[in-house]
Amino acid sequence: MGGRRYVTGNWKMHTSRAEAVALASGVVAQLQQVPAWDPDVVRVGLAPPFPFLEAVRDAVAGHPVELVAQDCHAEPRGAFTGWVSAPMLASVGVRRVIVGHSERRQHAGEDDALVRRKLEAALEAGLDPVVCVGEQLAERDAGRHEAVVEAQARGALEGLDPAAYARVVVAYEPVWAIGTGRTATPEQAGTMHRFIGGLLASFGPQAAGVPVIYGGSVKPDNIDGLARQDGIAGALVGGASLEAGSFVQIVRGVAEQARAGARS
Repeated sequence: MGGRRYVTGNWKMHTSRAEAVALASGVVAQLQQVPAWDPDVVRVGLAPPFPFLEAVRDAVAGHPVELVAQDCHAEPRGAFTGWVSAPMLASVGVRRVIVGHSERRQHAGEDDALVRRKLEAALEAGLDPVVCVGEQLAERDAGRHEAVVEAQARGALEGLDPAAYARVVVAYEPVWAIGTGRTATPEQAGTMHRFIGGLLASFGPQAAGVPVIYGGSVKPDNIDGLARQDGIAGALVGGASLEAGSFVQIVRGVAEQARAGARS
């Protein structure tokens, strides 16, 4: 599979400031030891907690590592205590922002309409969105996983300005495989990624090129099988991104598959 790939470490609500700086610095140092990694082909990003965005920005300064935010508000400003807007994030050097993560949907009650508003807010502020979609275990067991993911993808992405699709990454995250240690098999993940790719193509020719990455207990020992699947364009990494060595091993796995794909 050709095309650009993405590996983003989502640190969620972890690290102190000192730990965040040490982790980002470790990632930068170890990435330089990955000969297969071409940063123009495999984009690497780090999504620390909001208070540490500037510290991580400074730690990766001068290196091809993107600063990513874990969420944003749908409005650019206002009386929204405790929230952070997309323009605020852009002002401190954020490049991308995750919207629609399953934990936001579950714990903050976010629905597809709100995810769409956040995506539009991100685009308006100059940020590139990483849009998460994925089904619960009961939905997969009931055979509804494709219908659920289709509804989420349509709600967020159908009918965008055609030029906007070039700035979007979709992350498929089966909710039953997040933080559980249980991972979709490479075949399960690949099948869903191809389904999402076909759905995106139905939105128009520009949407056909939107990369779809996988998130759900991604680890160094399963990334090779996942990255070999046609349609999987990288990874949104949770727990394994909290240790520099494991995260960089995942980058290595995606980079090696990208290089192999370029040769084939």
